[in-house]
Amino acid sequence: MTLQTWTYLCVGLSFLLYIAIAIRARASSTSEFYVAGAHVPPLANGMATAADWMSAASFISMAGIIAFMGRDGSVYLMGWTGGYVLLALLIAPYLRDFGKFTVPDFIGDRYYSQTARLVAVVCALFVSFTYVAGQMRGVGVVFSRFLEVDIELGVVIGMGIVFFYAVLGGMKGITYTQVAQYCVLIFAFMVPAIFISLLLTGNPIPQLGFGDELRDAFGGGYLLQRLDGLNQELGFAAYTDGIRSRLDVVCITAALMLGTAGLPHVIIRFFTVPSVRAARKSAGYALLFIAVLYTTAPAVAAFARMNLLDTVSNTEYAAVPGWFRTWEATRLISFEDKNGDGRIQYVADPARNELTVDRDIIVLANPEIAGLPNWVIALVAAGGLAAALSTAAGLLLVIATAVSHDLLKRNLMPGISEKQELFYARLAIFGAILVAGYFGIRPPGFVAQVVAFAFGLAASSFFPAIVLGIFSLRMNREGAVAGMVTGITFTAAYIVYFRFLNPAADNAGHWWLGISPEGIGTVGMVLNFAVAVIVGRMFPAPPEPVQAMVREIRVPGRNDSPVANQG
Repeated sequence: MTLQTWTYLCVGLSFLLYIAIAIRARASSTSEFYVAGAHVPPLANGMATAADWMSAASFISMAGIIAFMGRDGSVYLMGWTGGYVLLALLIAPYLRDFGKFTVPDFIGDRYYSQTARLVAVVCALFVSFTYVAGQMRGVGVVFSRFLEVDIELGVVIGMGIVFFYAVLGGMKGITYTQVAQYCVLIFAFMVPAIFISLLLTGNPIPQLGFGDELRDAFGGGYLLQRLDGLNQELGFAAYTDGIRSRLDVVCITAALMLGTAGLPHVIIRFFTVPSVRAARKSAGYALLFIAVLYTTAPAVAAFARMNLLDTVSNTEYAAVPGWFRTWEATRLISFEDKNGDGRIQYVADPARNELTVDRDIIVLANPEIAGLPNWVIALVAAGGLAAALSTAAGLLLVIATAVSHDLLKRNLMPGISEKQELFYARLAIFGAILVAGYFGIRPPGFVAQVVAFAFGLAASSFFPAIVLGIFSLRMNREGAVAGMVTGITFTAAYIVYFRFLNPAADNAGHWWLGISPEGIGTVGMVLNFAVAVIVGRMFPAPPEPVQAMVREIRVPGRNDSPVANQG
């Protein structure tokens, strides 16, 4: 069968599966819509959490960014992996024990303030919209190539699919859909990685092939040594060396780690299990499922980089393989013959470089570059869509919950019925999907970069408020609100200035202390902590009932039913 036929078959069957699950698991109450009735088994929740966590940034963009940045790109791998461990051990069990639906719920009740709840709602919307823009961008990239449509139309198709099963199923439908999506995305990621590892090194385990010797047909020698040599010949830094400053690397890694611990769409997954014990168990399962992809990504990145350099660099443009022409039609890879010799000159010097490659296509194009069978290429398309759509659905649910439950039910319209609350939740998803689609069509950067901005915003807003709310009896509403406002305002302003208002200055020579917009969330987080503590000391300690509540949530198993305490 042709690649187009295989693509329609793989993508079509996977979409039918998601929609069928959403119909079967549709939500009929606010409890099922928000937290799946808190009846999800730990193993299923672990798979759903992994799918929710491994977004288009993990599946499509992370290996691409490592392929182009080499060692510097590993900050995404370290930050996201370490962040999940931090979330699972330090944050999630306590929030699950607290027994609320959402992070703004926790902030509002812990800091005994509607103002704090409103600030948390605004932060949740800010973070979620930034994050979901990256997912819709990933959907558009996949569709533009494999269904041979424009990116804009691809985003619209993805919007329609997500809207259907998110609105119909709520968290209940999304959870079981994400279980299926995890199976699809991990199979789609691992199969080509195993194929290419065998092809290049003869080793079927990508994690080991990554450090193995190349077969004689590919020139022999160790893969990473070969990559170092190829990069340096073209003027790039050695693949195993980094060019970012140590401070920037630390800040990006910390922003990604701490942002993870404040991501509302991941935290809410721990409210869907029946007990705190089950929350801890599902966190362990999720870490295992996530590790399968994350330990493979560096190998995929190295394989892709070597295949790209061997296949394209210094090649006659008239003789480029078919995959190059196909991706060229999507405008995600382009060649400009600056010296008129008809050869593709791919070098580090911008003045002489003739090849432009979108980092988000590397994982998707890798099977084609390596000459793998059409069914493998189509499978990767289905996996990329599964990764993007699973996270998009979780984010849209956070947006809907923030609007209908935290803003309307708990603040502006406390008298609305459960039916009305569900209506507003679904209406909020519709509005959110339109905004997400717009930013998917006009993204502020490539997928992993946009997602990194979301993590920085989460680190600078939610992380200090959550940690202080759990571990500090003295922290009060004035300190928490002042800290959140300071942190997210500073971080958002820095990102907007360098990414939108003055993009010409978006380089290390102009950044404050050499800290990139992707890493500035760490500084925002420190400011949040400092302002919260200083302002908090200027006002009275929280009331005794609030302090008693904080002491109680540290007791394991205090509250095993979030449904009973939904407020």
